[in-house]
Amino acid sequence: MLAIGVAAVSTSAILVKVSSAPSGVIAFYRLLFSVLFMLPVFILKYVRELGFITRRDWGFSVLSGIFLAFHFILWFESLNFTSVASSTVLVTLQPLFAFAGTYIFFKEVLSMKAIFSGLLAVLGSIIIAFGDFRISGSALWGDMLALAACALITFYLMFGQSVRKRVSLVTYTFIVYSISTITLFFYVLLKGEPLLPYPSQDWLFFILLALVPTLLGHTLLNWCVKWLSTSTISVAILFEPVGAALLAYYILQETVMWTQIAGGLIIIAGIGLFLMDERKIRLKRLETKSGTV
Repeated sequence: MLAIGVAAVSTSAILVKVSSAPSGVIAFYRLLFSVLFMLPVFILKYVRELGFITRRDWGFSVLSGIFLAFHFILWFESLNFTSVASSTVLVTLQPLFAFAGTYIFFKEVLSMKAIFSGLLAVLGSIIIAFGDFRISGSALWGDMLALAACALITFYLMFGQSVRKRVSLVTYTFIVYSISTITLFFYVLLKGEPLLPYPSQDWLFFILLALVPTLLGHTLLNWCVKWLSTSTISVAILFEPVGAALLAYYILQETVMWTQIAGGLIIIAGIGLFLMDERKIRLKRLETKSGTV
């Protein structure tokens, strides 16, 4: 199930790349169709939960939805300038952004291994950026957009982590996707991007984006949390760039440069080391708490 989930998520960049619609429109329809597909289940089983959500959780959910909306906008936009391989690799830097956020906002201590793994991942990013800069300045701009999208998804997860302790997955996801859809609707209106008309193949891509990477991919990853550790799932998600790059090679005929391969492998190694170190720290904390009790 984990392998299927990662494979499903890997299709996202390809479906965005083959669509002819603007980035904001693609993101809007992806989330709109996701909400519509979830609506029957939500109404039948979870709608009553809305009455028990606190103002604080509503506020965090709204912020999560806004961050998710602009994450999609920036990431989809990055695919107009840089390759699928570079964009998806840089987006997987999310664990490092999350660790930096917890250090800044919650004063968590940084271990030497964590610092080393972070520097290793940054080195991989520099190698990718250097290779893309040699191609064109626009490719480097795409890399910067992907990094900004990575930062936004980190904020989305940080706000959502708090809410998920009290709100079910389906209810929280439905609320956040709905807020993102509304945010994207106004973004598209302000930019003057047309919501209609689009060729029939684009509508197929919009629906596939909702069904495959969003509902199938993310649902399976969340389901796997019950059976596997978060660290295992996080490491598995690092293979998303590999799957996306392979699909881009065969479907879009995108070539992969040595800088993308080298930088991508270094980033994956850095984040892998970081996640293993994070797991050890978490286990030590649990042992300390159980010993104290």
